[in-house]
Amino acid sequence: MRNNDVNAIEGRFAEFLWRLSQRPYPPKPWLDDGNLPWNEPAFSERMLREHLDQSHGAASRTAAEREAQLAFMWDKLDLVDGRRVLDMTCGPGLYAVWLAEQGCFVTGVDFSPASIAYARELAQAANVAEQTVFVEQDVRQMDYGRGDFDIALFIYGQLSVFKREEAWALLQKIAKALTPGGKLIIELLNQDKIDKKPGNWWFTDDKGLWGERPFLHLGERFWIEEEKLSIDRFYTLDLETAISYEINLCDQSYAVDEMVSMLQQAGFVQVDVYPAWDGLPLYDANEWIVYIATTAIREKNA
Repeated sequence: MRNNDVNAIEGRFAEFLWRLSQRPYPPKPWLDDGNLPWNEPAFSERMLREHLDQSHGAASRTAAEREAQLAFMWDKLDLVDGRRVLDMTCGPGLYAVWLAEQGCFVTGVDFSPASIAYARELAQAANVAEQTVFVEQDVRQMDYGRGDFDIALFIYGQLSVFKREEAWALLQKIAKALTPGGKLIIELLNQDKIDKKPGNWWFTDDKGLWGERPFLHLGERFWIEEEKLSIDRFYTLDLETAISYEINLCDQSYAVDEMVSMLQQAGFVQVDVYPAWDGLPLYDANEWIVYIATTAIREKNA
């Protein structure tokens, strides 16, 4: 390695340590959008690996757990052959393609390029490409039309990665996109079960979600009581180049009565609440609350 390269690495490493020592404490909520870089191509590819890894359920649930969830949804959402389903933040299409295989017509929206590409390939392999549409776009920017869907899915806590006002706007858009009597299922963390204690961690790895080469990963967790949100602040350092980056991930929590009220104000007339996935055999079921919201059924002559 040339002296110039060594000097550059040392300089980046010193800059990383200085930035670490000067970090604001606690971090400001929603810094740089407060989300993971899902649409960054390299991160998107690494996250797809996590989605497809059956050894854990951190990105997508394992096949057995998905099967239990889908059976629950099929029953509670009145899913039948021909239903038009909107899958918000659909990831690699694991739920969407299964629903298409049962005869539904599914539109999946996600802004991870690797996940959308995989979802399209999965649909093609399952011979349901004609029943699925996968759109690579930020769900906040998508036009969902009016009355174009019978069912909408917004699962695995994805609504919580948006600011309250963004979540509110999304709920209104979904309500308008659903037919009369249409149903929305939302899965959110149970606010009472969230770990609100501050924490920190670090680890190294040769390859993983945070990099393709040996890296050091540092993390901190904060709970902002007045806003009822958690912030995970991640620092990752490439151990070969000393190139580093910071990510702040915000999770907005909701009390049950607040979410029910938001759904009602957004245009849903009935909201059913299922703590712990109504007893489904999920490893972390007790941490979640499921909401099923239904739009009004219009009078025939209205």
